[in-house]
This record gives sequence, C-alpha cells and structure tokens, in this order.
Amino acid sequence: MKKKKPSQEEIADTLNWGTWQKEPSEFPWFYSQKEICYILEGSATVVTSNGDTIEFEAGDLVEFEEGLECMWKIDQKIVKRYQFG
Repeated sequence: MKKKKPSQEEIADTLNWGTWQKEPSEFPWFYSQKEICYILEGSATVVTSNGDTIEFEAGDLVEFEEGLECMWKIDQKIVKRYQFG
C-alpha cells in the first residue's frame, strides 16, 4: 500500500475511472488485482493482515497491490475513483 498527493495531470487522468462510495463502516477486503484510487471525499484507515496501516483522505492517490488482504475502516463517507491494473 502506498499513498501520495497527485499532480494535476494525475488527477485529470482519473476522470474516466469508475466511481465507488460507501458510508462509514468496517469490513474485510481482498484485492485480487492491483487497484489505484483517487479519494474525492472522506477518510479511511486500512490495516493489512500483517498489521501494516495506511490512513488516507480526500485528495490522496492510493495504491493497493494484488493479493492484499486487509480490513477497511471508513471514518467519513468515502467517494473514490478507481482503476485496476
């Protein structure tokens, strides 16, 4: 997992990506393929099965690697654009 503040060009590249949103909640997740997402609204914490933690919020570009098993904890409603690969 990694996150960064994207450039304006990187943000523009996300305009045609899929969109996903979810209310505050906690749930397990498994990434069967690499996912990159741009957070439009909200904040969340993701904890991997080996204890690594990442926190992110609106304005962050986050990458989740293929095979990642984790627990999502959404603090504020998340709205994100995402792309696989």
